[in-house]
Amino acid sequence: MAATDIARQVGEGCRTLPLAGHVGFDSLPDQLVNKSVGQGFCFNILCVGETGLGKSTLMDTLFNTKFEGEPATHTQPGVQLRSNTYDLQESNVGLKLTIVSTVGFGDQINKEDSYKPIVEFIDAQFEAYLQEELKIRRVLHTYHDSRIHACLYFIAPTGHSLKSLDLVTMKKLDSKVNIIPIIGKSDTISKSELTKFKIKITSELVSNGVQIYQFPTDDESVAEINGTMNAHLPFAVIGSTEEVKIGNKMMKARQYPWGTVQVENEAHCDFVKLREMLIRVNMEDLREQTHTRHYELYRRCKLEEMGFKDTDPDNKPFSLQETYEAKRNEFLGELQKKEEEMRQMFVQRVKEKEAELKEAEKELHEKFDRLKKLHQDEKKKLEDKKKSLDDEIHAFKQRKTAAELLQAQGPQAGGTQTLKRDKEKKNFF
Repeated sequence: MAATDIARQVGEGCRTLPLAGHVGFDSLPDQLVNKSVGQGFCFNILCVGETGLGKSTLMDTLFNTKFEGEPATHTQPGVQLRSNTYDLQESNVGLKLTIVSTVGFGDQINKEDSYKPIVEFIDAQFEAYLQEELKIRRVLHTYHDSRIHACLYFIAPTGHSLKSLDLVTMKKLDSKVNIIPIIGKSDTISKSELTKFKIKITSELVSNGVQIYQFPTDDESVAEINGTMNAHLPFAVIGSTEEVKIGNKMMKARQYPWGTVQVENEAHCDFVKLREMLIRVNMEDLREQTHTRHYELYRRCKLEEMGFKDTDPDNKPFSLQETYEAKRNEFLGELQKKEEEMRQMFVQRVKEKEAELKEAEKELHEKFDRLKKLHQDEKKKLEDKKKSLDDEIHAFKQRKTAAELLQAQGPQAGGTQTLKRDKEKKNFF
C-alpha cells in the first residue's frame, strides 16, 4: 500500500478524545520558543532603489545602530549587489541580519537590464538552499539561510508617477520576493502631494499587475492593525541617525532652516508604521511567506525542469523513486542515442577523412609522376648538352693539335729555304 494511501486513511480515521487529567504537551509552544531563542533567528533585507534615496540611513534608523558601508557614487558601470551580515542582540534574542544593497541601480544611461543582477542574486540564494535540501546529509538546522525575506523598494519622491524602471523591476521581482514599496525622503514633497502620489502609485501597481506584499489578516490578533496598514502602502519614510532635543527628550530628526522633521512622529512620516509592520509584527510572516510561497515556486519550477512530477500522464500519484527511474531510463536512452549518433558521425568522419587522404595520395602520385617526367626530361637535356659540349671539346682539341703541328712545322720549313737562298748567292758570285 502506498504511503499516501496510508496517510489518507490515518487522517480520515482520526478521532477526538477527552483527557482525564493534565498530560503536559501544552508546554510545546514554550519548548518551541526556548529552542528558537537558543538557536537565534535570521532575517535578510534587500534594499532596491536609486542612489541617494536614503537606503543606508533608513537601515541605520530602523535597527538603531550604525552599519558599516561605503557611500555609493553615480559612476558605477553596472548594478552590483553588496551583502553584509551582522549579529544583533536584543534582550535574550539574537538576530543574524543580512542587508543587501543594489549599488548603481538606476545610474546607467541604458537601464534596460538593471533588474537582471537582482533577479540572478535572488535565484542564486534559492538555488543554494535547494542544493542543501537535496544533499544526502543535510544540515539545515545550522545552515545560514541567505534567501531574501523582504525587499524594500525605494521610490523617488517625484510626486508624479512611477518610473518605467520601477514598474519593470517590481514586476520581475514580485514572484520571487516580498516587495514592500516605500517612498524615500518623503519630506521633500508636501502632504497633499504625498497623498496624491500614494494613490497614483497604488493605481499604477494594480493596473500593471504588480503583486506587492500584503500584511496578513488571517490572524485575529493582528488582523485589524495589518488591515489598516495595508491601506497606508506605500509607506512614506524619513531616515536620520541624528538626535535633536525636542522639549525634554532627545529624538531622531532632520533639521532644516524652516523647522524640524521628527522621524518617529507619525504626523511627519510613516517610519513608525514601517518599523512596526516589518520588525515587530510581521517579521516571522515574511520569513514564512519566503519559504512557503516564493521558494516553493522556485523549487517546483526547478524540479519540473529536471523532469520530476507528482503525477503520471494518467494523473495518478507518481513517487520520487518512479520519477527518478523514469528520468534515468530516459537519460540512458538519450545517452545511447547520442552515443550511436556520435559513432555514426565518427564513422562518417573516418570515411570522409579516408576519401580525403586517398585523394591527397592520388594527387601526390600524379605530382610525383609529373616531377619524375620533368626530371627525366631535364636529365636528357643535360645529357644532350653534355654530349654537345664533349663534341665541342673534342673538336677544339683536334684543332689545337693541328695548330700545334703547324706551328712546329713552320720553323723547319723556314730554315731550309734560308740555306737554299744562301747557296744560290754563292754560286752567283
